[in-house]
Amino acid sequence: MMMMTFIANFMLYHNIVIISYFIVPVANWGLPLAAIADVKKDPGFISGKMTTALTIYSLLFMRFAWKVQPRNLLLFACHFTNVSAQLTQGTRFVNHFYFSDQSSKKKEVINTD
Repeated sequence: MMMMTFIANFMLYHNIVIISYFIVPVANWGLPLAAIADVKKDPGFISGKMTTALTIYSLLFMRFAWKVQPRNLLLFACHFTNVSAQLTQGTRFVNHFYFSDQSSKKKEVINTD
């Protein structure tokens, strides 16, 4: 009877580890992949607030993935990639809306309508 309890507890722990250390990080890869795919698109569609939120989110979970024992390096790599991609998108956002000549032309067109 005690052996059955041990096996049941082991299987439960094994499933939790598989879910939290493999399935969740793999599912999270959708965020950086989407950001990387958007690098080729027009920067006029970038949301500055969402880019900031996703950067902060990934920075927090990057720290979590490093501090948890055992370290979740797959989750860390996912969020490191997402921080890099979101900072790239943030740079494109700032350059497009604040430093380019086209941004002033677009603002004039928007204000005249």
